[in-house]
Amino acid sequence: SCFLRHARSRNYAFESEVCKLESVPLDFGDYHPLKPITVTESKTKKMNRKESTSSTSSSSSSSLMDPLSSVLDGTDPLSLFAAAADPVTTTATMDGTRRKRDKDDSSAVGSDFEPWSSKRGEILARYTTTEKLSINLYMGSEKGKAATTGSAVSEKVRTRLEELDDLEEGSQKELLNLTQQDYMNRIEELNQSLKDAWSSDQKVKALKIVIQCSKLLSDTTVIQFYPSKFVLITDILDTFGKLVYERILSMCVDNRVSLPDNFSPESVNDTAKETCLNWFFKIASIRELIPRFYVEAAILKCNKFLSKTGISECLPRLTSMIRGIGDPLVAVYARAYLCRVGMEVAPQLKDSLNKNFFDFLLTFKQIHGDTVQNQLVGHCVEMPLYLTLYSPAIDWILKCIAYHAPEVLLTEMMERCKKLGNNALLLNSVMLAFRAEFIAARSMDFIAMIKECDESGFPKHLLFRSLGLNLALADPPENDRLQILNEAWKVITKLKNPQDYINCAEVWVEYTCRHFTKREVNTVLADVIKHMTPDRAFEDAYPQLQSIIQKVITYIYDFSLLFSVEKFLPFLDMFQKESVRVEVCKCIMESFIKHQQESTKDPVILNALLHICKTMHDSVNALTLEDEKRMLAALINGFIKMVSFGRDFEQQLSFYVEARSMFCNLEPVLVQLIHSVNQLAMETRKVMKGNHSRKTAAFVRACVAFCFITIPSLSSIFTRLNLYLHSGQVALANQCLSQADAFFKAAVSLVPEVPKMISVDGKMRPSDAFLLEFLCNFFSTLLVVPDHPEQGVLFLVRGLLNVIQDYTWEDNSDDKVRIYTNVLHLLSAMTQEAYIYHVDKVDSNDALYGGDSKFLAEISKLCETVIAQILDHLKTLGKEETLKRQSQLALYFFNTIVAHGDLRNNKLNQLSVNLWNLAQKHGFADTKTMVKTLEYIKRRSQQPEMSHFSDLALRLPLQSRT
Repeated sequence: SCFLRHARSRNYAFESEVCKLESVPLDFGDYHPLKPITVTESKTKKMNRKESTSSTSSSSSSSLMDPLSSVLDGTDPLSLFAAAADPVTTTATMDGTRRKRDKDDSSAVGSDFEPWSSKRGEILARYTTTEKLSINLYMGSEKGKAATTGSAVSEKVRTRLEELDDLEEGSQKELLNLTQQDYMNRIEELNQSLKDAWSSDQKVKALKIVIQCSKLLSDTTVIQFYPSKFVLITDILDTFGKLVYERILSMCVDNRVSLPDNFSPESVNDTAKETCLNWFFKIASIRELIPRFYVEAAILKCNKFLSKTGISECLPRLTSMIRGIGDPLVAVYARAYLCRVGMEVAPQLKDSLNKNFFDFLLTFKQIHGDTVQNQLVGHCVEMPLYLTLYSPAIDWILKCIAYHAPEVLLTEMMERCKKLGNNALLLNSVMLAFRAEFIAARSMDFIAMIKECDESGFPKHLLFRSLGLNLALADPPENDRLQILNEAWKVITKLKNPQDYINCAEVWVEYTCRHFTKREVNTVLADVIKHMTPDRAFEDAYPQLQSIIQKVITYIYDFSLLFSVEKFLPFLDMFQKESVRVEVCKCIMESFIKHQQESTKDPVILNALLHICKTMHDSVNALTLEDEKRMLAALINGFIKMVSFGRDFEQQLSFYVEARSMFCNLEPVLVQLIHSVNQLAMETRKVMKGNHSRKTAAFVRACVAFCFITIPSLSSIFTRLNLYLHSGQVALANQCLSQADAFFKAAVSLVPEVPKMISVDGKMRPSDAFLLEFLCNFFSTLLVVPDHPEQGVLFLVRGLLNVIQDYTWEDNSDDKVRIYTNVLHLLSAMTQEAYIYHVDKVDSNDALYGGDSKFLAEISKLCETVIAQILDHLKTLGKEETLKRQSQLALYFFNTIVAHGDLRNNKLNQLSVNLWNLAQKHGFADTKTMVKTLEYIKRRSQQPEMSHFSDLALRLPLQSRT
């Protein structure tokens, strides 16, 4: 048969040598590609693009400039346009400057100062009420609105004066019986009304709204909600202060130039100063003390427009004004607001803040006076609860004072607090506000002060909690550590209320883990179990219990040590709500994966972590989200990879078998187990250097059997196909030939089941590309698989070709032909005397058949069949709409024949010429590609035994696309 030599014989070693890149000797000198490049810029007058910069690359320059940013010095085209911008742009730039200045002002205290905004959410969440609230809403007067649109100036001025007279008696509407949420919504409405009134130039109405809101701060009818009310209303005051300041600032702009950041009052024009004074006069005319104080404090920053000393003169006066507020709770929040504004506008004026606090200390005894006691009886509020209402305000005042304060001042304040009776409330705030290092160094002093506190007032356990929070951040003197723990735990363990107990214990667990051994940690965990188990108290304390676990695993991340803490696993048993238990298990596994450096076979660790992983696995059900499943599987896989029994391979396989039975619902875990078992088989081969004994051969077959029975349980078809192929390769490498055949047959029989569309990352995609990729890999493996003595020649290749033939391909797909073309590559490689690669200790068909003519004839027949199929398909693409596909496929097939075919065969030579002409026939061929292909053929003709390529080149015309 003239087709007997379809494939050319190959000398792979020679071809590899020819195809290598040419090596050129390089003299590196000083140059190294990783050395920094320096760009030197030379300015020219012309902004000609070519002449604007000249850059020289040097690797040994001292000044390192970034080549991109160095050019942008304002001379780039965009900056030049911006310089000649229209007024709108200028205004926008001015706004940007103003925003920057505001930002700079607010950050004057430094980033280490915790801003008020971080306290806000905490206060709103903590101080809530179920009682009904009331609010007085300001209703704008109609005459005011009508008058502002009038034309006569005198009419407008008269109306303004009337409104100012009526400033506090504006028509009001009292809303009663509001829930807390309704109340918050109303306050938000007022905030919006303020902004709307301001933007519609109704400044007096805006002021009225602010005054009405400030008045609400004198009302303590629902006392436990007062801290939250303070937060909501001071938000409105802050908005007002900002609006007034920005309004006056906008009046200071001369010739489109805004004031610099640190402007002096001299640079403020008269109009702005007059407006500013007008605002202060309006506020001074407010009769009631509380609204007058709050509204003036809100615009304190505006004093900068009037005089350099304005703020420093105002602060002491406002501090003294607070002395006139009778209710100590209202007064302390007024002081907190003044500190808040003071820290924003003049953090350097610490003396005023200190005076504010010392004033508070003088009036501190009021809190325990008869007036307050009678008020509490009326509100049905207990003293301990009442005292906690002061905490946010005192904490804030002390935080402002303690910020960058010298040690002397802190010591003086601590001494003053000591001298006051009933000082638990103050003591608590001192511990929360002062630097943790300061508190930790004096831990024993604080414990002595806590012991002396009156039990009836502020709860002692809260004081110990505050101390514990400091000790979690800073270390006390080493000699005091055990005594501190004993003193604190004596008090904590006596707490009867589980919620109080767990809030304290949670904080002190960190101190224990930080400074003591597993013995003390075990004692603390045992105590927590003892307190939280009766009446299932743990059900109300899951967040705190989770926090305890988190702290324990943060400090004890040696898992053999962790699981030797006797009470650790019993502690986990308290998490009986499934969702919480799974979260805790996830935390433990994340810690294990993060900190476990070496693989382990410790039975204590393995049993405990298998139990934890099983808990995570068993939480998976039909409603579990895919993301959650992925996350759990990743954690379990992380654990499986860390388990190693060293050379005890049988024990390792037993572990994988146990893991398979435990984690059968998570597909990624099964996939990992198959990979791990395959790796185990290859490690066995490595240890035996490929020469298996009877025992290791049996073990390897057991590994192969594990994979063979696990793969069918997977749902993803491509995962199954790839694992069959991968496991078959492992079986082949370990000389398990019949098992390898079984894997490959299973893969062949699975191909017809591949669906047209598959889900990839949650989206449906055509499966053709994935199938093509898999089959190409499969063909590469089939080259080295020896034929079975009882089956026909190339039985696996034939089987696969039959499957491909029967598979239903998409009408507009050419993948079938691409696959057949790849089959030709395989068949060409099979005809060689020695194959391009082999599996060690496995004889492939080149050795089995030894180039037998019958074997080569079978391959030739297969080639003819495949070529016929390809040509049939090319004929079906002769319609106008498919001509482009026909051209591409013809060229693809042509390249295959040139690379793998023996072109001394006349029929094959003629076929290649026909394909070349077909590729160009209808003008769809890419001329560049055709030219390059022809050049390649001409180059090949110069190689030994390739002279016939020059004849072929003469028969391949290049057609112009026209």
